[in-house]
Amino acid sequence: MIDLRSDTVTRPSKEMLDAMYAARVGDDVFGDDPTVNELEEKAALLLGKESALFCPSGTMANQIAINVHTRPGDEVICHKHAHIYYYEGGAIMKNSGASVCLLEGERGLISAADVEIHINPEENIHRPVTTLVEVENSMNKGGGACYSYQTLMEIAAVCKKYNLKYHLDGARLFNAVMATGDDPRVCAQLFDSVSICLSKGLGAPIGSLLLGGALFIKRARRVRKTFGGAMRQAGYLAAAGIFALDHNIQRLKEDHSRARYLGDLLSSLSYVDTVLPVQTNIVIFTLTNQLPGKAFLSKLKDHDIHALSLGPQQIRFVTHLDFTDAMLEKVEKTLKGIHQL
Repeated sequence: MIDLRSDTVTRPSKEMLDAMYAARVGDDVFGDDPTVNELEEKAALLLGKESALFCPSGTMANQIAINVHTRPGDEVICHKHAHIYYYEGGAIMKNSGASVCLLEGERGLISAADVEIHINPEENIHRPVTTLVEVENSMNKGGGACYSYQTLMEIAAVCKKYNLKYHLDGARLFNAVMATGDDPRVCAQLFDSVSICLSKGLGAPIGSLLLGGALFIKRARRVRKTFGGAMRQAGYLAAAGIFALDHNIQRLKEDHSRARYLGDLLSSLSYVDTVLPVQTNIVIFTLTNQLPGKAFLSKLKDHDIHALSLGPQQIRFVTHLDFTDAMLEKVEKTLKGIHQL
């Protein structure tokens, strides 16, 4: 089976499983799981933050950050396709009682100028109080689009000017910096809080990290408890995260290379209308009307290749560490053999 639906479908390697099996564990709720503590310290050092918190999922990490940064009735500024809004089940409203201001922006990227004009004046009692600005890097719905450091810095300056908190959904942050050449530690310094996912391109079976200042993480730990995210002998999972950070960051470039190859291939096919520019490991493309999306996915499944539909004619491929060159050859052969219906 060739699974291009997401980079969340990876399986732990033998070496990662060995690290998990050998992990020293304790009770993380009491703060005495040594492997969880090691993971949190490693991540904090890697991104230059005071503290980190191990969470079961990226959604939980993001929603904890929003809950700590806002009060009920506040407003969060983000792109209309941001994961925190589009793919997290209405959790901003359900868990934190916050409103959202949804911005436009090509490929899911927002600008400092657009942020600034959408900040509500605090004296206007008819509007929610703007409290938090969020960006996603790389941007899932934007085909893995990456922010430039300059843009992130400009948005940070607006947040500082208006005393707003600034959160980075960095589920694929390492994909982004591998593509742009930026230093993840330098990027992270712009933000009050950062989430990173271990179970996407980094290949761990589960887990994300939330990072920020010591007081922020102290508050986040309490929110994690109320969200049901406190775990006991979580070191077995944390060991996979340590292995991922130690071994699987640089190899993301391989995923990017295969994704670019797929993007170029798709652009050459007559039944493909458009392909979003490929920067990282996500390839989003739109089929012509002559080839229905459901029929295309069915043809792929006939060859045991699986992809994700983002709309009637829009398809997503995501490359990852379990997608090999041999699999790429099979996908290429299959795509070239598909003809319009």
